[in-house]
Amino acid sequence: MSDWTIRNLKDDVENSAERFGLAPDLEARFGRKALEVEGGGFSYQRLAPNFSAPFGHRHAAHEEVYLVLSGSGRVKLEGEERELRQWDALRVSGPVARGFAAGPDGMELLAIGFGEGGDSEMLDDYWGGS
Repeated sequence: MSDWTIRNLKDDVENSAERFGLAPDLEARFGRKALEVEGGGFSYQRLAPNFSAPFGHRHAAHEEVYLVLSGSGRVKLEGEERELRQWDALRVSGPVARGFAAGPDGMELLAIGFGEGGDSEMLDDYWGGS
C-alpha cells in the first residue's frame, strides 16, 4: 500500500445501491476499500427527492459523522425524527439506530466513520411507513 491514494467517487467507486435494487432513488458509494483507509471509513450517499431509505442501521462501536452536502431531509434516531439542512453536521454514536429520508430537493450526505467498522446491524422497514 502506498502512502497516498486518489480515487474519483463517481468513476472509481461502485454504487452499492445498484446491487440491492435501490438505484436510482439511492446512491451509496463506500470509499474505505477503494482508498485503502485504515481505522475509519466514509461514504457518499444521495437520496432522490422525497425518498426514505427502506432501512436504518446501527453499529456496536463505530461512531459516525454525517454532513449534509446539499438538499435537506430528516434523520430518525431511535424513533426521534430531526430535520436536516445543507451544511448540518450530525454525530451519532455507534449503538444509536439511524435512518435518513430526503426532502423535496433530495439530499446528499457525506458519512465519516471512526473505528474499524464492519459491525453494522441493518434494520429493515426502519421508517415503518412514516
